[in-house]
Amino acid sequence: MAERAPLPEPDTRAEPFCRYFGTCGGCTLQHFGPPSYMAYKQELVETALRSAHIVAEVAPLIEAHGDGRRRATLHARGAAVGYMKARSHDLLDIAACPILVPALEHRAPALGRPIAATIGDCDIAFTATDTGLDVAVHSDRKFKPEKLTLPAQRSQLARLSLNGEVVLEARAPAITMGRATVELPISSFLQATAMAEATLANLVLEGIGRAKSVADLFCGLGPFTLRIAEQARVFAADADKAAITALQNAVRHTQGLKPVTAMARDLFREPLVPFELTGYDAVVFDPPRAGAEAQARELARSKVRTVVAVSCEPRTFARDAAILVAGGYRLETVTPVDQFAWSTHVEVVGVFRR
Repeated sequence: MAERAPLPEPDTRAEPFCRYFGTCGGCTLQHFGPPSYMAYKQELVETALRSAHIVAEVAPLIEAHGDGRRRATLHARGAAVGYMKARSHDLLDIAACPILVPALEHRAPALGRPIAATIGDCDIAFTATDTGLDVAVHSDRKFKPEKLTLPAQRSQLARLSLNGEVVLEARAPAITMGRATVELPISSFLQATAMAEATLANLVLEGIGRAKSVADLFCGLGPFTLRIAEQARVFAADADKAAITALQNAVRHTQGLKPVTAMARDLFREPLVPFELTGYDAVVFDPPRAGAEAQARELARSKVRTVVAVSCEPRTFARDAAILVAGGYRLETVTPVDQFAWSTHVEVVGVFRR
């Protein structure tokens, strides 16, 4: 996929709030004033739709920063712990990151240093959960995981893992989704902010309306499935087997849900075909950045009345939307959601009707 064009000069400007602005490779829109910032994010979606020859009105940007990002990956190289510098492979050592939730803003870099001092160069993924911090370390070096036990105990983490294996778990990291509680597998995908997850879920629920039977594809841990199941039967599928198991466990321990069937399935290689889609009032899909081209082609051949597409990449969203429109759908609404504050990324939710 081609790189985006260089940032335009903003018509309105703001004072950057982060001490690392201009050096750090992230949060490149801090100097955009609110009008320019919102216009830029809107234009990302509008440009993608125009390029795909789709005529649709884009709704105003919904701000979903909330308390900040609840997950972040820091890199440790030598004595430095932080993010990559702008346009560089060099590491920027940081003391804090102001776009993270309070539980991570200062604590993530501070926790990263004793881990790096123990095992050397590594990548450290932090997730703030309802039950405490979940920390997943990846390193190419070989050493005894037990060396990390003491730093984990001192830091009072919920869980520490190394290269996918649990080193210490004081309590299962868990997130509330709707009325359910989901225990997170190691390195599982989670929307960057809790507010964005809730906002996207509300848009999905509005899109499916009174549907009684719904397929939730690329469902992950079930942030949409578990909320939809409060009102409709759900078939949920994702290639991530650990996420599916976590979703199944959450369903079993949650009262008041409609029936949920969850299965592991690679929807890139094996999308649901029209005869499998028969009987669903609505289909929801939320794929990775690559989009859901194969699944969109099968939906275009189906008789499903409503499709709600959620995407973190406007260009692949527009490509998949063009497939659905060519198959007889009308793009009813397009809503951009801003959860990646000050970045050049934006989420999109589109509602399609036959």
